[in-house]
Amino acid sequence: MSEISKLEQNLIIKKIDKETVNISVIDNEMLMAIVGQFDQNLKNLSKLTNTDVYFRGNSITCKGDKEKLAIFCDAIKFLINKYFLTNIIEKEDIVLSVKKNLEIEDSNVKSFKQLIKTPKKSVIARSKKQSEYIKALKENDIIMSLGPAGTGKSFLAVSVAITLLMEKKIDRVILSRPAVEAGEKLGFLPGDMKEKVDPYLRPLYDALYELFGADKIEKKIETGEIEIAPLAFMRGRTLKNCFAILDEAQNATETQIKMFLTRIGENSKLVVNGDPSQVDLINKSNSGLIKSRNILKDLNEIKIIEFDHNDVVRHPLVSKIIRAYQNKSTDDKS
Repeated sequence: MSEISKLEQNLIIKKIDKETVNISVIDNEMLMAIVGQFDQNLKNLSKLTNTDVYFRGNSITCKGDKEKLAIFCDAIKFLINKYFLTNIIEKEDIVLSVKKNLEIEDSNVKSFKQLIKTPKKSVIARSKKQSEYIKALKENDIIMSLGPAGTGKSFLAVSVAITLLMEKKIDRVILSRPAVEAGEKLGFLPGDMKEKVDPYLRPLYDALYELFGADKIEKKIETGEIEIAPLAFMRGRTLKNCFAILDEAQNATETQIKMFLTRIGENSKLVVNGDPSQVDLINKSNSGLIKSRNILKDLNEIKIIEFDHNDVVRHPLVSKIIRAYQNKSTDDKS
């Protein structure tokens, strides 16, 4: 049975009048997932679509003008397809279901062509740019992604890396980033190398734990399937059969990024992630991220994805904060 026929069999939409539709969801578990605890998902959908929504039994009634009703119905279709594929509806999916800038041609399963399945959850693209990024992570050997916090640069890279590791298409995942500063002066920090670097890789650990589970991740670190390496320790290596992620690359110099990229060996993927607006180096002009982007932009084999505040998928305030700082920067220059 196709996903579209599943949608048709589980969803009945009846137009009551010009400003009212009644939506019946046949599967009770699916209905509860859509409605959410204490009807919170429906309340959020009502706010996002500026409609009045009522819920009783297996029926959802929505009142609003023609355009808003269409948006609400499309959102319900989107959520049903999300439930079919992942068996879960998350808070972020409610916003996603009505977001305007998505690569969604219609409400069927084509919307989920960049689905990533990991042991603990399934991940879907939450913007058009994220969809392009996931496609690049799957198809290209070297990928650079630049953009503000909260756009999914690291999380999606880790998601694809873990999937390839599970499918045994690669032997290991390498996580790296500049620590403390671009010079990576780690010697004074207590503990072994993993303990020195761990605090700087916490965002990547968080993604690994969310996608795979802490116990499994720790075991794979012990076996070497997941390796933690500060950027300075990548020199002289050839990376074969692996997926290597350089995070926070805005704190690496042009020479260091070049060194990392030239480590690539047979059957490997390298990802360079960074936010040019958050350089922590004392001399910000030493950042090599933008310089490397400009040097490599004409190489067809290297895919460069640039995110902006429209792609932020964290709390909605994150996008507004980023916009506010960008506007201030523009005002200061004028």
